[in-house]
Amino acid sequence: MSHAPVLPADPPAALEWPERAKAEVAEVISHYPLKRSAVLPVLWIAQRTWGWVPPAALRLVARTLELPEPEVFGIATFYTMFNLEPVGRHHLQVCMTLSCSLMGADRLFRHLEERLRIGHGETTPDGRFTLRRVECLAACGRGPCMQVGLDYHENLDESRVDALLETLR
Repeated sequence: MSHAPVLPADPPAALEWPERAKAEVAEVISHYPLKRSAVLPVLWIAQRTWGWVPPAALRLVARTLELPEPEVFGIATFYTMFNLEPVGRHHLQVCMTLSCSLMGADRLFRHLEERLRIGHGETTPDGRFTLRRVECLAACGRGPCMQVGLDYHENLDESRVDALLETLR
């Protein structure tokens, strides 16, 4: 089920912070006694700025915080909140932890695969949706749960997911 997504081109090999982001990065760094402590919020700013964290942005974060590039890469790959590849306009992340699985997350994920005609980690050809399985969205009593961008949707079933997809189209 692989589709070639229509996504933004990779940023150039060397990036610089746009003025607005540069001011935000400076503000964030000012709250920490050591620059390195700001790595998570600065990675988050990079992701908001470019829509994902391309290799050039990882290098920029490392340069900005005076950290070794492999350290920044290690941090960015540890946390699932950072996208190291482009994602669709709507990033659908379905919780697959035991609680959500027992409440139907596996069935819900298969339904999304069929509806969107993509699998885990894939993006629809129009670049609108990226679908991923993730671990624990911390909604164990209200599953199955799906995060869409920064929004949580809980107590889901196929009809609720279909209605949600229609609002996102």
